[in-house]
Amino acid sequence: MLTNMLKAKLHLATVTQAELHYDGSCAIDEDLIEAAGMREFEAIDIYNVNNGERFTTYIIKGQRGSKMISMNGAAARKVQVGDRVIIATYGQYSEAELQSFKPKLVYLDENNNITRTNKTIPVQAV
Repeated sequence: MLTNMLKAKLHLATVTQAELHYDGSCAIDEDLIEAAGMREFEAIDIYNVNNGERFTTYIIKGQRGSKMISMNGAAARKVQVGDRVIIATYGQYSEAELQSFKPKLVYLDENNNITRTNKTIPVQAV
């Protein structure tokens, strides 16, 4: 049996562009793609913290070093420039793989600079 798990996320990325008439769905700075261990054309879920929208699309490469997070095509209708979003990828893992599995978590500031990385989320307290 395989279990579907969070593979990686870019936490609180800031949307820098929204291009309704551009090919592709979400252009992400290549540096951020690499930092999160994501891949071009990989399926992603996007959670818009500002308006609660949740949608699925895929990654295309954005200019390296640009700090770009651009929602393109239909995805452009789900965001406003400046919105904070969580971009997540998932993978399927066997029981054996889960023994050593840890997701890659990349935390960003309002300018899409990496502030820290982690492989776990602290237990939520009451």
